[in-house]
Amino acid sequence: MTISLLLLLIFILAAAAYVIGRARALSLARQNSDRRALHSLPRYYGYMTAIWTTVPALALLALWSIFESGILTSLVTKQLPEEIRLLPANQLALVVNDIKNLAVGNISTSASDPVRITAADNYNTLVAKAHWARAILSIAAAIAGLFFGLRSITLHKRARVFVERSIMVFLIACSCIAILTTVGIVFSVLFESLRFFGKVPFTEFVFGLHWSPQTAIRADQVGSSGSFGAIPIFAGTLLISAIAMLVAVPFGLMSAIYLAEYASPRVRAWVKPLLEILAGIPTVVYGFFAALTMAPWIRNIGESIGLTVASESALAAGLVMGIMIIPFVSSLSDDVISAVPQAMRDGSLGLGATKSETIKKVVIPAALPGIVGGILLAVSRAIGETMIVVMAAGLAANLTINPLEAVTTVTVQIVTLLTGDQAFDSAKTLAAFALGLMLFVTTLILNIIALRTVRKYREQYE
Repeated sequence: MTISLLLLLIFILAAAAYVIGRARALSLARQNSDRRALHSLPRYYGYMTAIWTTVPALALLALWSIFESGILTSLVTKQLPEEIRLLPANQLALVVNDIKNLAVGNISTSASDPVRITAADNYNTLVAKAHWARAILSIAAAIAGLFFGLRSITLHKRARVFVERSIMVFLIACSCIAILTTVGIVFSVLFESLRFFGKVPFTEFVFGLHWSPQTAIRADQVGSSGSFGAIPIFAGTLLISAIAMLVAVPFGLMSAIYLAEYASPRVRAWVKPLLEILAGIPTVVYGFFAALTMAPWIRNIGESIGLTVASESALAAGLVMGIMIIPFVSSLSDDVISAVPQAMRDGSLGLGATKSETIKKVVIPAALPGIVGGILLAVSRAIGETMIVVMAAGLAANLTINPLEAVTTVTVQIVTLLTGDQAFDSAKTLAAFALGLMLFVTTLILNIIALRTVRKYREQYE
């Protein structure tokens, strides 16, 4: 039985449990000739019964999914011949991987030996038995929870308290999962970065001025040592992001002010959706536009006035990225400006200020925390963009502040380093994790600065 069908059966049982639990609560109330004899409303008893039906089954299903693969692998390994079981751990893992691929049909049976074919058949048999056992035990747990929930329904049972506490536990669990996921990501990147810094000095990575991570297989080949100075990459990232923000912030903020303060409802109803369509265009389309339209246009203009412009330039990528980011700044700023209380505008106008003075002296300062948040989101979007930079700015790690030259960014280099068949113990591959760690630290510092700025203005205007 597939997992989706099993989940559907569990939720059907939960719906039935709600109906039965609510009916039982109403029956108890009728026996006492007073519905108010129940501690909680009848629906809470239905919710309680549904929770008791769902939680044990889902918990069993989750635990089964976590441990099933390891147990089945162990059982299949024990059935292998002794000479295979005594292989080193990495070679044994390759054999087990071949068996699993053979079991799902990723490897032709003609390309495998009889031992692997037999092990794959045993693996398929064990998987089928495990799936049926999982289905039977999960449904049994749901039915057992249903009967337990029905037995716990009494006149004085605090069903509402139970349901609210269950929801609270669920929300806390979701929060913990989100936090643990973040911690796991940080530690995984940190662990691989420490491995990289064990091969390349930290000072060379942070203060180095040359980036050439290509390393040779043999020590006598050219470029066997590689160069891992990250300053050119971060300089390119900041250059393109700065160009993008110089485009996105003025246009986005001015359009938000117009839509929130000056545009009529009819114009706003048409212009805002059209503006937000920009956010739905795939980034690869922006990349095509930057590579095929914007970059040649900038190069032709530069040549007409005697400037040397690279075929792939930071200016082309930054301008198109800024156009892409305009909806983020505009939409968030518009929502924040519209949320400013009308009483503040009326008070300013009542004191004799003009509409433009009211916007400049009252509305914008009051909405500044939200505007800063929108700009911060736009900065994060600009730093994390990849496709536009790959197609319009190139892969050259040049240390320059000239927007007419080709540069690259952190995200582009991470993709480049992890593309293709790579050994995850080489400095070239581990450099991607070091770049990710430095990008995370940089973004964290920007967030701290933005939060302090927001807190300062919030104290001033609230």
